[in-house]
Amino acid sequence: MKNTKIKIGEKKAMGIEILLNNAVLVMAIGKKGFVMCGYLNVDAAEKMGDCACVVKGVKNVDELLAGEVVALTTGAQKLGIELGITGKKALEKLA
Repeated sequence: MKNTKIKIGEKKAMGIEILLNNAVLVMAIGKKGFVMCGYLNVDAAEKMGDCACVVKGVKNVDELLAGEVVALTTGAQKLGIELGITGKKALEKLA
């Protein structure tokens, strides 16, 4: 597992990469919620009431932040996150 400190302006977040057998699980976690790779389930995040969004096809935190949000929870929408923005823009609202 690899942890990466992410600084966005005055805010901080944590990037996580977990090497699994056939893929890498990637997340960036802020104070209000998280950006996750497609390996994780947005429906489960919605059911739990989390503010979360998905960026697919990534293998590391840098790709997660550069990639495009393709799914999100209602909580993330309420924070102003929209489909098509970058993971970094989403994390700015979640940090």
